Amino acid sequence: MKQQSAETLTITGALGDQARGKILVTDHPQRSLIERLIGLANYPPVEILVAGQRVYTAPDSAGRLLLRDGATLMKLARHPEFQLGELYSNGDLEFEGDIVSLLTAIFQKLPDFSQRPLWIRLLGKLYLLRNNTISRAAHNIHHHYDIGNEFYRLWLDTEAMQYTCAYFPGHDATLEQAQLAKLDHVCRKLDLQPGQTVAEAGCGWGGLARHMARHYGVKVKAYNISREQVAFAREKAAAEGLADRVEYVLDDYRNLQGEFDAFVSVGMLEHVGVKNYPALGQVIRGCLKPEGRALVHSIGRNRPAPMNIWTEKHIFPGAYPPSIGQFCRIFEPNALSVLDVENIRLHYALTLKHWLARFEDNLERVRAMFDERFVRMWRFYLASSAAAFACGELQLFQFVVSHCQNNDVPMTRNFLYRKD
Repeated sequence: MKQQSAETLTITGALGDQARGKILVTDHPQRSLIERLIGLANYPPVEILVAGQRVYTAPDSAGRLLLRDGATLMKLARHPEFQLGELYSNGDLEFEGDIVSLLTAIFQKLPDFSQRPLWIRLLGKLYLLRNNTISRAAHNIHHHYDIGNEFYRLWLDTEAMQYTCAYFPGHDATLEQAQLAKLDHVCRKLDLQPGQTVAEAGCGWGGLARHMARHYGVKVKAYNISREQVAFAREKAAAEGLADRVEYVLDDYRNLQGEFDAFVSVGMLEHVGVKNYPALGQVIRGCLKPEGRALVHSIGRNRPAPMNIWTEKHIFPGAYPPSIGQFCRIFEPNALSVLDVENIRLHYALTLKHWLARFEDNLERVRAMFDERFVRMWRFYLASSAAAFACGELQLFQFVVSHCQNNDVPMTRNFLYRKD
């Protein structure tokens, strides 16, 4: 049998020192695929092994990608943005090393969306053309949120079951402490006062509404189209003696009616769709009293780009994280003034690490509820999301707005940090 020779190529040229790495290959026919793959990924600081053979390595490697065989390599090279998650979910690709650190290292090297291949950018534009109608929005929400409250209870915080970014007063805070701090952070930004009324769009399992009613003395009307979440929220409100102060409505936010002192939406905008932003702004303007305030909290981006295609297909159908410019399509056509913008993305990276750790602690229970592919899909989703926030691919924005004529607004931010 002829001995295969290993060859080392040093990557230099136009990419410069930052992209320099080494390809270690043998004389096999898939060398062009290897070069295509690492070129698309902008020469990531990892090692790649195919069927046990190291085919690529870079200085300061963050870990290894283990590909089952040449067919796996072919799939990954043809469509890396989709196939990285797909192949891992199927068991054809493994990560050796800390999965969050490894994915963070890969994502940090990826070119900006505007610099990616034309077919990927065209696919992203197609996502923007879709419209989340009321019926499509309901289908998308049921796909993700109605897979069972018991599943989410395994790894979310035990106090309020918040499936949104927490707010950590310090790195040593527990997930429960950080989620309660997030609820207070939101309430302080709205400057809630006893006796006021609040409209909430997309209330999850109802934790924020109950927190506002219990600790700030307000009445809340919360809209949600997830049957499982609304049933859970109503049961909790009744058990906690809050049913007379919190009303959970199983309906789309576009059907919100009434006039309120405050409007809040935490983690719903990702599901609205850019085409519907002006309509959401009309809802906010129409329901907000002249001196009222609104807060919109959402995952976002520094510049327009679609949701990762694998995540959109398997986890969050219809989801889209807007840029700040796209955010303003909610407010500008509706004479709503932006009072405050805060980016808390590092809090979301830490939140996701907490969720992933709890998910791993409950693997056997998750596996019993679903199957091995589901376990791997959700591990990849949580880990890749943590990596995306850690490297700045995703942001987390909180906007506070009011009617443009409203002069009853604070002159400073001191009220956010006062001690009660």
